[in-house]
Amino acid sequence: MLTDRTRVRRHADRGSHDRATIHAILDEAYVCHVGFVAEGSPVVIPTAFVRVDDAIYLHGAVANHMLRSLAGGACCVTVTLLDALVLAKSAFHHSMNYRSVVVFGRGRVVDTHDQKRAVLDALVDRLAPQRSLHTRGPDDSELRATLVIEVPITEASAKIRSGPPVDSAEDLVLPHWSGLIPIVTSLGAPIPAP
Repeated sequence: MLTDRTRVRRHADRGSHDRATIHAILDEAYVCHVGFVAEGSPVVIPTAFVRVDDAIYLHGAVANHMLRSLAGGACCVTVTLLDALVLAKSAFHHSMNYRSVVVFGRGRVVDTHDQKRAVLDALVDRLAPQRSLHTRGPDDSELRATLVIEVPITEASAKIRSGPPVDSAEDLVLPHWSGLIPIVTSLGAPIPAP
């Protein structure tokens, strides 16, 4: 997965090309940002996704401009999980703890009925485990109306920042508070539909 595009240059010690690390970050995230070029201009769109094996899958209506652009087109898919705000004694050394992944690739249309159905089930199950067993699956007309794009995870890297602030030695004597403010994302209690 290491290529010139995925080489982490700034703070290279925070970079990883380990497949298990990349998969774990992707599996924890619910939203990715997809970058692509449409009509000569760069565009970045947030969207839901699911990872199955060594690919990211995106879905939407067959008329979806992003998905149509990705069919055979180059893209960059990114995910960022924020873990903490890092407050240092100096403004210059403030930061964030995060885990991120960048995947470069080309989209491929998933055109077989069985694979499309399996990916859509995986997406629903990503939102709530085993949810696909407790819903009506898509019928043939819904499958025809849905475009599914696969982006193989063959060119990817992770970058992770963790730990306390890293202040300059001369700032350590300053009276200002420094430390971490954790960012916690959790699912709330289910609220039934009316």
